[in-house]
Amino acid sequence: MIEREVLERHQVWCYLGGAGAGLFLGALAPGVAAVAEPLVWPVIALLLFATFTQVPVTALASAVRDRRFLVTSLVANFVVMPPVVWALVSLTPGDDPALRLGLLLVLLVPCTDWFISFTQLGGGDASRATASAPVLLVVQLLLLPVYLSLFTGGTTTSVFVLADLWPALLVIGIPLAVAVTVARPLNTSGTGRRTRERLGWWPVPLLAVVITLVAAAHAGAALEALSLFPIVFAVAVGYLAVGLAVAVVAGRVARLPVREGRTLAFSLGTRNSFLVLPFALALPPGWEAASIVIVMQSIVELFAMILYIRLVPTKVLPG
Repeated sequence: MIEREVLERHQVWCYLGGAGAGLFLGALAPGVAAVAEPLVWPVIALLLFATFTQVPVTALASAVRDRRFLVTSLVANFVVMPPVVWALVSLTPGDDPALRLGLLLVLLVPCTDWFISFTQLGGGDASRATASAPVLLVVQLLLLPVYLSLFTGGTTTSVFVLADLWPALLVIGIPLAVAVTVARPLNTSGTGRRTRERLGWWPVPLLAVVITLVAAAHAGAALEALSLFPIVFAVAVGYLAVGLAVAVVAGRVARLPVREGRTLAFSLGTRNSFLVLPFALALPPGWEAASIVIVMQSIVELFAMILYIRLVPTKVLPG
């Protein structure tokens, strides 16, 4: 797991530095976009592979056995929170479809990677988090298209054209297939476990590189979209506040132990920007703001998680 000191001192600033460097390069030399844009896809593929290796599919059986926590997590994540997301996004001022689609993409589905690290740091049950992650991953892949169609009135079907989405499908499917293929040696041998532990550090620098490349490739759109940041900030903070309240209530209703309640809080608080970013990047011209919104929300969330790891185990769910 990532150490608390490393996470707090470097991770957020690494991403902010990447965003700033990308914007600076893209604004200073607009031609860099032609180089940065095609590089985004292989880096995301490496990022997803490293992420998927930290979500052991072999833990599915363990997750199914712990029915109380799993059912509570599934209901809270996929039944309770999506209408909350829709309500928050519906309150955004103006009529910017790229903004709303970006918010829906990043907020509708839970995170399956740094959710585990933040759970560990926040006094939750990391084993429950690890066991539930593959279930959350499978369910969100199935339900995200349904939610997008439902909450946008079916308009996403005209935006997400299958012929344009094949790069996103490949960049998710190939790393997932490779990670599943190597899952057993990574979890059963000493060398494999050491390799998996090293891979666990990859997502941080790789995500920083992705943010840098996205900012450089879409510097013009990103600078124009900076005016959207207050809206993204307000929606993200509103979501985090409601999500934390839902986690507390759901944990009490399900009579979850304290550590499992904290795990639920981090499951609802962290969203899945890694998985949805390829779909945002595959959108046609004119929709660049959607990917910028996802990056913005991720940065807000990182700062919020630093507060979560301090407040959840001491003030919200002590014991």
